Amino acid sequence: MVQHKAIEPEFGWYMPTRGDGPFIGVKPDRVVDTAYMIRVAQAVEEAGYTFALIPTGGHCTDAWIMGATLAAHTKVLKPLVAMRPGLIAPALAARMGATLDEVTGGRALINIVTGSSPEDMKAMGDSLAFDKDARYARTLEYIQIVRQLWINSQEVEGNTLLASRSKGKEVEPFDFNGQYFQIEGGVSYPSPVQKPHPPFYFGGSSPAAKRTAAEIADVYLMWAEPLDWIKEQIDEVEYHRDVLYRTQGIDREIRYGIRAQVVIRETEEEAWAAARLIVSQVAPATLEETEARFSKAESAGQQRQNQVRRQSASNDYVIAPNFWAGLSVVRGGGAMAFVGTPDQVADRLIEYIDIGVTSFILSGYPNLEEASISGKALIPAVKKKLLERADASHKDIFVS
Repeated sequence: MVQHKAIEPEFGWYMPTRGDGPFIGVKPDRVVDTAYMIRVAQAVEEAGYTFALIPTGGHCTDAWIMGATLAAHTKVLKPLVAMRPGLIAPALAARMGATLDEVTGGRALINIVTGSSPEDMKAMGDSLAFDKDARYARTLEYIQIVRQLWINSQEVEGNTLLASRSKGKEVEPFDFNGQYFQIEGGVSYPSPVQKPHPPFYFGGSSPAAKRTAAEIADVYLMWAEPLDWIKEQIDEVEYHRDVLYRTQGIDREIRYGIRAQVVIRETEEEAWAAARLIVSQVAPATLEETEARFSKAESAGQQRQNQVRRQSASNDYVIAPNFWAGLSVVRGGGAMAFVGTPDQVADRLIEYIDIGVTSFILSGYPNLEEASISGKALIPAVKKKLLERADASHKDIFVS
């Protein structure tokens, strides 16, 4: 099996479509309308981030419409939008994804969201809200269909729709007969700008998720955890990638990414003060309610976040140098934070790069200001350190 070559790290930022402000655990104090989101996206792009994660579910606006809107008001920023198997038919999703890729000039990134909280999935009408393994099996079929429809993208010649491969060779329309989806004569238009298709980002910490990732993910995403925990997850996905190669001869290259918070200041003392200020308005009752809710979480990823929080509680939630779980007392998901000076946080991120992580999706409070602070200081620091190390050791590390 071919080993992964060194890849330039990429940096993305979170779009706060459900609210923004300097504190968590309280109602966001800013009006997050379209104009505000455009300001955030433009600040993110100016700060040096190359893509933007647009959340889905809950009280978020629609990721696809927001993604297209933000792309129209930026020059190179790539929208990472959620494709949710079970909520949109795969043939329609293929058309939506290819259209987004076309109207953005090849900037579409696809985030495969297999599930969320049972409450959210029930509210959205997902019939598999309580069957995780079935959801991942459905996701595998779904992405197989979308990917094949993109490869067989149809082209318009007069009034005739012809299915054709990206190289121009005509093929028969696509048929699929699975447990969850059946397609007869499937075709899709337009053809994606990116070949063979826009990349798939995919997350999930359960065994079923990792098996599925080996087959469909271009980038496997994890919520930030201690280094050895992330290395363990990467090794598990690599195991399934190796099984796929040995049993089916399929050698897929997979990149790895983490989702984290970041607090960057000129001094470490200022950074820690800013980090703790974020949770300074949380009421004791909110902490109790949040702990009770997180304790019932079915998500394997959230259960792992809970474990990190509890293990670090006696040390003021400091997990490791410049790595803090303090926001996880009230924030679910990717709540672990890198805290420190640009050089300190750059050193921490490079430790993750050294174990195989090349994609970082970051955020802060408030996202508008923190994107500028972190991007302009942190991204150049990481690239400078990698370049200096490459010059010293002549390793194959690419930075621009």
